[in-house]
Amino acid sequence: MTINSHLQELHGLPAFDFPRAEAQAKTELPPVSSVAWRIAAEYEGEEWEQAFARFLDAVDPTEVRALIVGLWNEAYETSPASIISTLTGAADRFPALRAIFFGDITYDECEISWINQGLVTPVLDAFPELLEFGVRGGTGLEFPAVRHEKLESLVVESGGLGVEVVRGIAASELPALANLDIWLGSSWYGADTQVADLEPFLAGTLLPKLGCLALRNSDIQDQIAVACAGAPVVARLHTLDLSMGTLGDEGAEALLNGQPLTHLRRLDLHHHFISAPLVERLRTTFEAAGVSIDLSEAELGSEDDEDDEHRYTSVAE
Repeated sequence: MTINSHLQELHGLPAFDFPRAEAQAKTELPPVSSVAWRIAAEYEGEEWEQAFARFLDAVDPTEVRALIVGLWNEAYETSPASIISTLTGAADRFPALRAIFFGDITYDECEISWINQGLVTPVLDAFPELLEFGVRGGTGLEFPAVRHEKLESLVVESGGLGVEVVRGIAASELPALANLDIWLGSSWYGADTQVADLEPFLAGTLLPKLGCLALRNSDIQDQIAVACAGAPVVARLHTLDLSMGTLGDEGAEALLNGQPLTHLRRLDLHHHFISAPLVERLRTTFEAAGVSIDLSEAELGSEDDEDDEHRYTSVAE
């Protein structure tokens, strides 16, 4: 799978593309607070900062509730540092802003593992009322420990995430965080997190409001599942997401034989390498308990797929 479409919504609001310069005069803009505004650069034309300046002139920024940062120029080799500086410099003009997604870029614009990111935590520092923050792309991504009192959802999408980002999130103080979604990715694209690095999340001593934990798109998905099967945090989750990775029979057996998971509302295991008999056991066990379980996208196509080396994450390059 690749990222082949832009976000359709953010913060419960439908996404709306702020028009290109040549189309702006002909485009009727929706009420400012009714949409999540996506602002993007052109491949060979207006830069992101210029589009953002037009946006500030065209709408009342005090009513903006959600903002999506789309493509910036030469994202495959250029850091978004100037965009972050521009955005944080205008923070006082966005008192109602509650959600930001940074890097809504599709594969035909720039593959996920080619997106150059940078230090993104200044966005959280500049917007203390933010409830949702998401970022796509792991190359150059920096997320040192931060404290944010209000953030409820953090999403990091990557084809290969460096362990320092995981450790930075684990060291952060996020007392309101209810949803944590991390795409760990493949070692082929820079992922080097080990299960031990996830222990702060699994121990249950951090993130007192956490209800949805997604540790997914990983090439160590079996090991993560084994760890989750005995992790204290799982007892207070309503959703556990181990999808999009290389999950096989080892991880499936652990989920069936470890601590009870029947309190969950949802268990997401889609895109997996679990054998058919175990798929049936999982389905029967959890559906009987009223758990919504997603076992779609079974990738086991041959005996070779039972070996880890023949498995692949859903999103990598």
